[in-house]
Amino acid sequence: MSVRICVVEDEPGIAEVLQYNLEREGFEVATEGRGDDALEQLRRQPPDLLVLDLMLPGLDGLEVLRCLRRDPRTAQLPTLILTARGEEVDRVVGLELGADDYVTKPFSPREVVLRVKSILRRVRGSAVGEVIEVADLHLDIPGHRLLIGDREVSLTATEFRLLKLLMEHDGRVLSRERLLSEAWGYSLDVDSRTVDTHVRRLRRKLGSRAGLIETVIGVGYRFRPDDERRGGRAEAF
Repeated sequence: MSVRICVVEDEPGIAEVLQYNLEREGFEVATEGRGDDALEQLRRQPPDLLVLDLMLPGLDGLEVLRCLRRDPRTAQLPTLILTARGEEVDRVVGLELGADDYVTKPFSPREVVLRVKSILRRVRGSAVGEVIEVADLHLDIPGHRLLIGDREVSLTATEFRLLKLLMEHDGRVLSRERLLSEAWGYSLDVDSRTVDTHVRRLRRKLGSRAGLIETVIGVGYRFRPDDERRGGRAEAF
């Protein structure tokens, strides 16, 4: 079965180029030009991945993403956002809302294809494995579920992969560059603040367990359950 991708882009020329390049790689592609129409279609028939422009008529891309994340049927829909180069705030907000990655305009269609394939590899990779248990966190890899005690916490595909890497390397520092390479699947020209944004989101979802992810200033992050067991408090910012 082919992978279905929805491209939401209001500039016909860009949408056509993206559709052509993605279909050439074997993907099934549908396009939408308005945010409100796209949201209705995405809810009716969620694709395997969404490529979402932020500047859209009807409903802007950030609001579309907010709505998708509130709906259980689309809460974990893998999403690549397209942003203008100067829209740093929108880019950060998009990541805060759970986008898996972003590409800035103008962009190379080949780069978009690579980013799409990288996201799909991460999503598929999350379906194989085992259960990782550290402290009272239970990460069910095949089921793509996180339990903190008896409470289930919903994670996006990228948040799940990020937490999996940190828990697998319990106590060891992982640099931002390594997290970009392993959790995102590439080490292209991506702002390392992308990692910081996802870590902030992940910590918020961990709630009282946020301190398990420790910041190592100037280096990266590590998972420190020992601090929790000793009653200490890891640095989380």
